[in-house]
Amino acid sequence: MSRFIDLIVIHCAASPDGHLLGNARETAAQVIDRWHAERGFHRAHPSINPELTAIGYHYVIDCDGTVLTGRGEEEIGAHVEGHNANSLGICMVGTRCFTAAQWLALHDLAARLQDNYRNATLHGHREYANKECPGFDVADWVTGGCVPLCGHLFPESV
Repeated sequence: MSRFIDLIVIHCAASPDGHLLGNARETAAQVIDRWHAERGFHRAHPSINPELTAIGYHYVIDCDGTVLTGRGEEEIGAHVEGHNANSLGICMVGTRCFTAAQWLALHDLAARLQDNYRNATLHGHREYANKECPGFDVADWVTGGCVPLCGHLFPESV
């Protein structure tokens, strides 16, 4: 099944900036999957990663720049109410400041997704919900050439 995708929505994990969410026991995607399960999320028909039973995002970017898959791109997400059917969700680990590796990974992933989904535009979750998610303005990031935004680069990664 192919879906019409016209939104790529960027989120943050609301976790400590600059600290890996993944650990020796579980990846960042597995941690978020557990959080989403606790909130009552459920994946009806996982196309990939069937061990992730609840994750709402399609991608997670941990602080070391590792890009992890959650839901398959053909699978409707659970990340932006009212727009899940036509969107893909990317979650950045952290809240306001992200590592250079994360910014690079986000740039490359967003570019690849926009190549694959020519009608898709980039947005922040904050545009669709009364939240500070992600902790930066996605429109400013896009206008600035998709380079790390001043004040949002984690200091240890400079």
